Amino acid sequence: MWTIKALRSILRRLARLTIWRYRPGIIGITGSAGKTSAKLAVKAVLEKGRTVRVSPGNTNNDLGVPLTILGDWKQEDLALITHGTPRGALRMKKATFWIKVIAVSLWHVIVRIPDYPEILILEYGADHPGDIKYLLTIARPNISIITAIGDIPVHVENYAGPEEVAREKGRLLEFLSVGGFAILNGDDAVVRNLQSRTRARVITYGFEKGNEVRMVRFENKIKHGAPDGISFKLEYGSGVVPVRIPHVFGRTHAYAAAAAASVGIVFGMNLIAISDALAAYAPAASRMQLVRGIRSSYVIDDSYNASPIAMRFALETLYNLPAKRRIAVLGDMLEIGKYTEEAHTRVGNFVAKTADVLFAVGPRARTIADAARAAGMKKADIFIFDSAEIAKLRVRDFIKPDDLVLVKGSHSMRLDKIVDEIVDRTL
Repeated sequence: MWTIKALRSILRRLARLTIWRYRPGIIGITGSAGKTSAKLAVKAVLEKGRTVRVSPGNTNNDLGVPLTILGDWKQEDLALITHGTPRGALRMKKATFWIKVIAVSLWHVIVRIPDYPEILILEYGADHPGDIKYLLTIARPNISIITAIGDIPVHVENYAGPEEVAREKGRLLEFLSVGGFAILNGDDAVVRNLQSRTRARVITYGFEKGNEVRMVRFENKIKHGAPDGISFKLEYGSGVVPVRIPHVFGRTHAYAAAAAASVGIVFGMNLIAISDALAAYAPAASRMQLVRGIRSSYVIDDSYNASPIAMRFALETLYNLPAKRRIAVLGDMLEIGKYTEEAHTRVGNFVAKTADVLFAVGPRARTIADAARAAGMKKADIFIFDSAEIAKLRVRDFIKPDDLVLVKGSHSMRLDKIVDEIVDRTL
């Protein structure tokens, strides 16, 4: 069977041929936090009037990006090639899938199909230097979005430093044509400073003054004492519209909505149509997803992954929602190398200001616990565990009515096990 290198080359060629054959518009998204939310928000805005395909899950690498271009594959097939399926396992099923991908893709290049999407929305991952440069040899966007990077970005351990991470992500702007659009989170200084890297038209979005697409009067809405979504005013030019998105919480989703609104503006949509479309936006599972917990509690499930900037956004949301007790269940943040201690210390300092109780899960999260205690959190309100498997029953037994529980950590920490233990399955 093919080597990974050979398969990579075949997929790249097929993806390039498919783009040449169908000429879809391409929207590229990168960043250290908020990529998936922005992707789904853009989809919600554009799919009312256009056919759209979005990269499923976290398919943002040298195999995932071409797969998105080549077809709309079943989740069970895509699961074969994710980290959840170990290398070497299910070889026959994997081989059968890749044969199907190649055969179907060749057929679609030879015989034009009528329902190929008009717009592709692709995530561009940057785990290592050169990743985005390679992905751009497959698909060059017409519109590039950079969500948030922060001063300690995820995957920085694979780079010389944060500046190199920013340079890699900035490549998504360099490859834009003069007629393209760069949509940037103007509240993130690192992202804002990348605008000199492109000749394309730049649109910035955010809460701060100076952004072209600006959010004001942001609120986490409360109904009958329970969280009920977010609302804000969206400003562009002389226009202002209210935006109301049910069942999502926190500024993270507002940023995603503003990025999507910027795309809608590029496509000539008016603000009212954009606001109406955003009401249908729904977050991906385990990304700042509010669910009912056991004993009449609420759980903010943000267990999919973690970076320093995303941790801060999540803790801000925890602090700003009503609760008798605010409980932070935080795991290690991985792939930040020499910045590990500094980043976890910052989180601990912030936890002391935003949570009543801390469950620290993992060896690096001990630094969060130490910093929280040094910043004034009582020792009796801090619990430390080596793993999610050990912590989950203790968290379950600790929860009381009207508690609000945030669960967040890097994917490998498997904090989803804790979420599974404390979500109310009777509803």
